[in-house]
Amino acid sequence: MRIENPVVVITGASSGIGRAAALRFAKRGARLVLAARSASSLADVVAQCTVLGATAIAVPTDVSDENQVQQLMQTADEEFGQIDVCVSCASVHSYGRFEDTPPDVFRQVLETNLFGQVYASRAVLPYFRRRGSGVLILVGSVYSKLTTPLASPYATSKFALRGFGESLREELHGSGISLCMVLPATVDTPVYQHAANYTGKRTHPLPPASSPERVARAIVRLADRPRKAVVIGQLQRTMIPVHSMLPGFYQRGISPVMKALALRGGKVPPTAGTVFQPDPASNEVSGHWRSAPLRVLWFSAAGAAVVGVVRVAGRATGPSGRAAGRRKGLH
Repeated sequence: MRIENPVVVITGASSGIGRAAALRFAKRGARLVLAARSASSLADVVAQCTVLGATAIAVPTDVSDENQVQQLMQTADEEFGQIDVCVSCASVHSYGRFEDTPPDVFRQVLETNLFGQVYASRAVLPYFRRRGSGVLILVGSVYSKLTTPLASPYATSKFALRGFGESLREELHGSGISLCMVLPATVDTPVYQHAANYTGKRTHPLPPASSPERVARAIVRLADRPRKAVVIGQLQRTMIPVHSMLPGFYQRGISPVMKALALRGGKVPPTAGTVFQPDPASNEVSGHWRSAPLRVLWFSAAGAAVVGVVRVAGRATGPSGRAAGRRKGLH
């Protein structure tokens, strides 16, 4: 049921989905506790929410530090006397082969994307249990159900998050506390500009990109009417049953798709992006990946990639292809 003026804690609120969700909740008069690493970016978001008529406070927080996350929830409770909704969506990204990705980058992606949400869950549950209600929203990804080359830290973190969320939901059954998962496909946020990159090439998100506002609307709806899971992004969600029922086809197709669509443009030096430190200057809702010229380029490239995948799959699933696949252990 809809709660009037709910107290909502949002991690990752400085940019992308978290920032869009903060603005969406502000429009309905929520009392907001906004967390992210960048104090200056949070101040900007608080100002925007205030203009929309909401009460909002900023609590600079690195979600990979459990003590800071515990302090975040304590501050929210001290300020407003309760917590109704916790939206956990702080996230960082990394591109590169597993062997080329530095171990500390791999670990930090998991610390942020997985353990950051584990810490938020552990920290907020006592406040939910005290009231006998609450909505915990974990923001995963289609990569919570899919795999991908060249982004193993990110896929690992999101795959593990789904396992954690589903296990925790079973423990919360009958408690009055709802656990929801949001699984977006590509979303037009700065996370791709912020990503660590060890591919040697400029990286791009896989098309098409949904708007962050679309994800924010889904998050607000879940706060009112909780559901177990929502997948956002119709085209890419069609790959989930392909991954499950035709794993060989998916495995042969995903590498050419990633190389054709994700790795385009000139050479770039290795970078850790914002995995360890934020970049306040680039923190905003949109990553500007949905401009008209980019959409034309995306769909042209997507068409070429699909044709290539079909050709590869056709060769691999013909009589000789099946025999070769069995010899190589693909079937």
